[in-house]
Amino acid sequence: MSKKYVDDCIFCKINKGEIPSTTIYEDDDFKVMLDINPASKGHAVILPKNHAADLFELADDDAEKLFKVARKCAKAMMEVLHCDGINVLQNNGEAAGQTVFHLHVHLIPRYKGDTVNISWKPGTPEQDAAELAAKIKANIK
Repeated sequence: MSKKYVDDCIFCKINKGEIPSTTIYEDDDFKVMLDINPASKGHAVILPKNHAADLFELADDDAEKLFKVARKCAKAMMEVLHCDGINVLQNNGEAAGQTVFHLHVHLIPRYKGDTVNISWKPGTPEQDAAELAAKIKANIK
């Protein structure tokens, strides 16, 4: 089956080999490369080969395979890098911090005392949590 690419997408160009990358894993559906602007040593990015702007456009087949690839690569990274942990990070939409609109998942190795900052200020529990949960459940397809 042929892959769906978008001409002006930098990650599609990387997937097609038009732009070089330092690849750590590749199969028919995904490419995993080292990030050119890493948050920490060994920071990698998982790219589906089929273009999807975000999680909402990602094909079910690719969604099912994605965490298998993430797990496989993260395990190898832990072994080689001797890091203390790994953040698996994926943003959807500009408000969520997405800057390249081709779905991608970051694997960010974490080291004790590093300067990587992925955090938020904890809020208070939702007053209408049960009502909110019921509305969301009703819309899950």
